[in-house]
This record gives sequence, C-alpha cells and structure tokens, in this order.
Amino acid sequence: MTKEYSTCSVLILLSGGIDSSALVQYHISQGEKVEAVFFDYGQKSCKQELLSAKKISDYYGINLYHKELGFKLSDYKGEYYCRNSLFILAACGFLEKPTSLISIGIHSGTPFYDSSPNFIKDIQTILNGYFGGTTRVTAPFLDYSKCQVYEYSIKNEVPIELTYSCELGRIKPCGNCLSCIDRRLLNESTPS
Repeated sequence: MTKEYSTCSVLILLSGGIDSSALVQYHISQGEKVEAVFFDYGQKSCKQELLSAKKISDYYGINLYHKELGFKLSDYKGEYYCRNSLFILAACGFLEKPTSLISIGIHSGTPFYDSSPNFIKDIQTILNGYFGGTTRVTAPFLDYSKCQVYEYSIKNEVPIELTYSCELGRIKPCGNCLSCIDRRLLNESTPS
C-alpha cells in the first residue's frame, strides 16, 4: 500500500528536468530527508516527464508521488500562468504535518513572474497565512542562471542523461521547442 501523505523534511517539485533533478542532489547533499511530487496538469510531455521523474527518484532512492491536478492548464506562448503557485499549494495538500520545506527548481534569467524572487516572497506570504511560517518554500537555484544550474549538475554528477526536456513529449526530443533549444545550447556551451 502506498502512503498518501509525505512525512519528509523537504518535498521537491520534480518535473524530470535538469533543474528539479539538481534539487534532489542538492537537498540530499545537505543531509535532508527528501521526497518528491510530480504533477500531471495535462501537459503534452507528461508521459516522458513522469518517466524521467521516476528514473531520477529511483537513482537517488527517494519516494515519488504522482498527482493529477484533474484539469489541463492552458499555456500562452510557452508560459503556464499560475502553474508554480498551483503546484506549491497542491503540494501543501498532502503534507502529513505542516512543518515542511517545499523546494522548487526555478532559476534567474527567465521573464516569468513565477520564477522570480518576488514570486517566492509572495507565495511564502500566502503559506504563512495558512501555516504560520511552519511550511516554507525554498528555491536554492533562484540566483543561478540556467547555465550555472547545468554546471552545478555536471560538477555534482546529477544524472542528466535520465532527465527530459521536450515540450512536445516525444520519445526522441523534437529539437525545435524552447526546452530542446535551451538544452542544446547548454550542451554546446559546457566544455567536455
């Protein structure tokens, strides 16, 4: 029987991509008890992302929750408005006790509000209203560029080959979507 509630000290929002996979390594290296949650929000890439999230969880030996939001989020030119807010609030819904850290793999260099320091401050204010400061959000890579997260992953032996980053959800990444282009540029900019 699978337990329904997390009792961990850190719950990671794990998408199966590089950023959230680096979070798993980061928190484990800090000696923290880690579990992860993957959210299905009707994204085209759900199947491949979930497969990668499972591979990362197995690699690090951590528990992974798979939760369906029950509705599809619409995107506007690649941005899913309110997605990170929904993920954080949904994650709070199955914490066994509200004394936890929710970790999200956002980084600098994106134009999206929900990848900004203001977002972290604002969502923490909401959580403080519910939990009085006992449940906190952390974004360890908030001040890192995407390139710095990638370099961190290489340096700390995060299994990048197990991660997935294609918005179309094809078994073989398309190579043309923004995530694929981003990943290709990272590979080209990092010395072997």
